[in-house]
Amino acid sequence: MRLRQIEVFHAIYSSGSMTNAAILLNVSQPSISKVLAHAEQQLGYLLFERNKGKLIPTPEAHQLFEHVADVYRDIGRLRHVASNLRVANSGRIRIAGTPAFGIELLPRAISTFSLKYPDVVFEIETLHLQEINSALLESRVDIGIAFDPIASPGLQMRTLAKSRFVVLAPPDSEFDSNKPLAIENLADHRFIGLNDRDPLGRLLSTKLASSNVKLNVVAWTETYHVARALVAFGAGISIADEITARSSSVGRVKAVPLEPALEFEIRALHLSSTPLSLLANNFIEHLQESIVEFLE
Repeated sequence: MRLRQIEVFHAIYSSGSMTNAAILLNVSQPSISKVLAHAEQQLGYLLFERNKGKLIPTPEAHQLFEHVADVYRDIGRLRHVASNLRVANSGRIRIAGTPAFGIELLPRAISTFSLKYPDVVFEIETLHLQEINSALLESRVDIGIAFDPIASPGLQMRTLAKSRFVVLAPPDSEFDSNKPLAIENLADHRFIGLNDRDPLGRLLSTKLASSNVKLNVVAWTETYHVARALVAFGAGISIADEITARSSSVGRVKAVPLEPALEFEIRALHLSSTPLSLLANNFIEHLQESIVEFLE
């Protein structure tokens, strides 16, 4: 099938009629009908049965659509890439970070970088890791920042710093910020748990599971800053990364070292096939310095 035939077939199958397909593709209905007829002629079988003015997909059409849908998604991604490349080499830095970086660290680093490069325009997104990978592969962003991302085809990683988990506790709790806590010390306290949809969450979940400590979980959340806010309001204690612990979000919390230490890396990601601009490289170096300063 030709690309135009795939596009027309997808539009008819998805919308249910030639009229709707013509509207979707902004062409005339006779044009849609002609392309469909040519496609069926080349394939040697019908894609739709005509019944009282309605188009009924044939069994072959149902099977074909499963593969056409994949092709259509790839075409959509190609269009995104083609469009996004228009600004990829301009005076812009497009960056996506997991939510923990968007609270304070990225805004602070961008602000100080802008003092040196006042003409740079930033585009900032906060996304989960899988969304960051997709945004990079679509050339929608230039740089991704995440905790312990796993290797992904087409992406290159650069380690910026090492960090660790800490116990978050309300400011009036009995915990001493200078005395490390073992997971066993948390068993008798209300605990805010974190889902394991990302590598950092899975690392923590594995550690908690291997400890054989039964925690009194009173809430689950997907983001560390929500867990931090719950702790600040006295809902319980939690375990989170140092970046979240030190960020100025809602309320104050105590950050208590975890013993033994559970460490991970903060990494920058970018497309392997596309070298970063000098400006983007300068920003990554500046961000690395900012992270080290922030954690100290």
